[in-house]
Amino acid sequence: MAENQKSSYGWSETSGVSLYNKIKEDLKTAMKKKDDGARDTFRLIMGEYPKLTVSITLESGKKTTRVKTPEEITDEDLQGIIRSLAKSEKVMMEAKGETSSAYYDLLQMYLPKMAESPEIKAWIEANVDFSALKSPMQAMGQVMKHFGKRADGNMVKQVLKEM
Repeated sequence: MAENQKSSYGWSETSGVSLYNKIKEDLKTAMKKKDDGARDTFRLIMGEYPKLTVSITLESGKKTTRVKTPEEITDEDLQGIIRSLAKSEKVMMEAKGETSSAYYDLLQMYLPKMAESPEIKAWIEANVDFSALKSPMQAMGQVMKHFGKRADGNMVKQVLKEM
């Protein structure tokens, strides 16, 4: 995938367009550019949509699920799908001894930027009162609650150990 093609792909929460619509737009763009790698990646993501379901109760009282409609799919749902695809690709890259792949890099363009160690450390210093805790590791819950999926648990743990 050429560098100039990559620049048209990607998403951020501040872009003003939903992740669902951005993936649809980027699939069309990839098809027009004949960018097979990107096209296949978007199709893979879209192929995971049926896994997004809503629980419903039938008239008989039986509980079941149905696939979410496009209007019901949230950015968080799609980020979860992309995260799982990226995680499995990362495992595959580690098994092959590779450090990067075009597929993995493209998936990362659709996820929120991960919190870096200095950002985590600054938030901890500003918001965590260690005098009220028995050990620094007890702050882990507060930190993970604040950063959510934007922070890697192992990185948070390392930062807390250093403090």
